Amino acid sequence: MTIKIGLAGNPNCGKTTMFNNLTGAKQYVGNWPGVTVEKKSGKIKGYKDVELVDLPGVYSLSPYTLEEVVTRNFMLDERPDVVINIIDASNIERNLYLTTQILELGIPTVIALNMMDIIEKRGDIIDIEKLSKILGCPVVKTSALKGDGTKDVAAKAIEIAKNNKSNNFNMNFSKEVKDALEDIKGLIRSNNINYSGSNEQWMAIKIFERDSDFINKITLNNDVKEKIESIIVKCEEEFDDDAEGIITGERYEFIGTLVSKVIKKNNTSKHTVSDKIDKIVTNRILALPIFALIMWAVYYIAVSSLGTILTDWTNDTLFGEIIGENVATFLENVGTAPWLQSLINDGIIAGVGAVLGFVPQIMLLFFLLSLLEDCGYMARIAFIMDRILRKFGLSGKSFIPVLISSGCGVPGIMSTRTIENDKDRRLTIMLTTFIPCSAKLPIIALFAGSIFGGSSWVAPVVYFLGIFMIIICGIILNKTKMFKGEAAPFVMELPQYHIPSMKSVLIHMWDRAKAFIKKAGTIIFVACAVIWFTSSFNWTLQMVDAQDSILASIGKVIAPIFAPLGFGNWQSAVSTVTGLVAKENLVGTFGVLFGIAEAAEDTPTLLTQIGTMFTAASGLAFIAFNILNAPCFAAIGAIRREMGSWKWMWITVGFQTLTAYIVALVINQVGSLLLGNGSVVGAIISILIAILAIALAVGSGRDITSNKEGRKVSA
Repeated sequence: MTIKIGLAGNPNCGKTTMFNNLTGAKQYVGNWPGVTVEKKSGKIKGYKDVELVDLPGVYSLSPYTLEEVVTRNFMLDERPDVVINIIDASNIERNLYLTTQILELGIPTVIALNMMDIIEKRGDIIDIEKLSKILGCPVVKTSALKGDGTKDVAAKAIEIAKNNKSNNFNMNFSKEVKDALEDIKGLIRSNNINYSGSNEQWMAIKIFERDSDFINKITLNNDVKEKIESIIVKCEEEFDDDAEGIITGERYEFIGTLVSKVIKKNNTSKHTVSDKIDKIVTNRILALPIFALIMWAVYYIAVSSLGTILTDWTNDTLFGEIIGENVATFLENVGTAPWLQSLINDGIIAGVGAVLGFVPQIMLLFFLLSLLEDCGYMARIAFIMDRILRKFGLSGKSFIPVLISSGCGVPGIMSTRTIENDKDRRLTIMLTTFIPCSAKLPIIALFAGSIFGGSSWVAPVVYFLGIFMIIICGIILNKTKMFKGEAAPFVMELPQYHIPSMKSVLIHMWDRAKAFIKKAGTIIFVACAVIWFTSSFNWTLQMVDAQDSILASIGKVIAPIFAPLGFGNWQSAVSTVTGLVAKENLVGTFGVLFGIAEAAEDTPTLLTQIGTMFTAASGLAFIAFNILNAPCFAAIGAIRREMGSWKWMWITVGFQTLTAYIVALVINQVGSLLLGNGSVVGAIISILIAILAIALAVGSGRDITSNKEGRKVSA
């Protein structure tokens, strides 16, 4: 029989690190049934019959966010055999709030008191035995980052599950609240109220809090409802507070008393290392320059220096010489048909190879970003950006999906479900894909190398262009009737700085790279084959040069649309369109049309051919348009699901594409003028178009938030 263990805790408590330590590579990733929050589970090393389920990081079990709903439903409906509750010992008061709720469920629990190395460095002392006695469950000291105590926690959890040991937790409520809960429990017993074997105490608390999600799952007749309401109202009058506020206050009072009994602080006035670092990196004046410098360094290493060396080798040597030439020789020796040779060499290897060539840069980028995330710096960025975004009517909570979208826009869009305010959520969905994702990185790297000689400023400038456009468009949209209003408050807990877990960083890097490679082996593979066919045959299915092909004829029709942006050639036009399926397709298309590397000494490389098609201004405009325009089909589908409306989806796609067009127009026209090959008239017209578009958006934005077609997505 398989033992199921739930792994629960606050965000940034070390839960993922512990999960990776216990499961190693034996992890299974999917989505929770019916929702889009990622589900991770795996077998604990050394225990084939023990499954560990990594629950979303939450601060409570109140059903306000999708993560909280998922975690609570797992606890109630799937009833794990035991729960490992990870507590950040350096912030024990905040973490114990969730612990009290887990213990009330009646599920056997083991407390993993994590980050004890930080406590020891502070010189603080936690009385483990007394804490265990008060909470009524085992408490094990751990340091997931160092791997200390994680095996002990797992062994204790398995022992409890096998022996079916229950908790002995009883929170000391005040007399008034205790009496109210006892009265409700009496009604629960007399009316045989039960839900999935839930603890009577927990059910009484949920009913007292008027938890609609739970109350809707049980049957209460009107007479019982009236009696319960009178009990709650009486207590609310005594405390002069609402029921949920009363329970929250009681929990924190209990936690405060508990902490005073079990923790002996060495020096409460002493600043920690994290405090000293935060004085600099979150400083109102220095925070943004430091962030800009760090991101420049990240992109410089990943895109312009070490990453370029690795990518050049992958493109030129691996796919160009080793794979390309050997496959071409082999196909020719076995007498393969010319059209099949062309498909494999010019279509598959050139197209897919052009995309896969950027895997080293992507892996290096996400290795560096994972280091920043794991050490605690990325949480500070959300805090810093909240101060900035709030001035422009945006919520700092919106920056979390933006950070996630730097990996992939789809989970970034889905993560907006944690934003309770509909206005802020829709606004975030419309703007979050402006940030360059992993699929857009090859576009940046390709053009940085082909037009700007691999300059280190290109990638950071594009990254900050995305952030700049999020802020500017946020300001503009907030002036329209459909988004006007105050931003929702944003509260975030900053974790302690610590040395990143190399294992967790490498797993995170590989997960991102694997998703990119998988897409290259499926969607991009098929797309490159289609692009090769349409660029090799004409409408009568005769094999012709690319200039006379089906693809060229289509590209020449749509190319004039992009002429004002500086890239009115058919190759750029069709590349932009294929990029809507998947952004990597854009690079794959160029790879098919121009070849991945030198076929002979007198044949120009892919970078050289692209370099001759663009000026510095039009190249930057091309990058800007493809970074800011409508995202890939998968992300558009996510927008449709999260918006809950076709109308809102088309508004979003239209807004993003129009914004991208205007920005690219201004960059090309003004940039060309500054570089000496543009006109004053063109620059002035482009600026006037941008001003007119802003004025029309602000002046004619109508309130469509009450549209019946729109709906708030719930779990």
